[in-house]
Amino acid sequence: MAESRSFANLLPDDWAKMPFEPFRQGVEICHLWQGGPDVALLRYAAGASVPRHRHAGLETILVLSGSQSDETGCFPAGSIVFNPAGTAHSVWSDDGCTVLIQWEKPVVFLD
Repeated sequence: MAESRSFANLLPDDWAKMPFEPFRQGVEICHLWQGGPDVALLRYAAGASVPRHRHAGLETILVLSGSQSDETGCFPAGSIVFNPAGTAHSVWSDDGCTVLIQWEKPVVFLD
């Protein structure tokens, strides 16, 4: 049985002190919860991107700092984005950003 987990004071900026590891070129990850649905912090360097992918389950993004963009727009800090199952996009950050991300199932990369 999984045990409860908490992160006191994650906001406004204690997330910046969390341990990150490489994920993709220019993007780092800090896993907060694994085992479906998964929850993590993603930190994008300025100019970093994630290639086009399709969502197999709901993905929820909360932008904590900077801005994250996809084909539907640019989302500054404080934005929340929902990408339901079946949707596809690529993601990038011109100025760098950190997001809290929750996903039900792994994505399928299309490129």
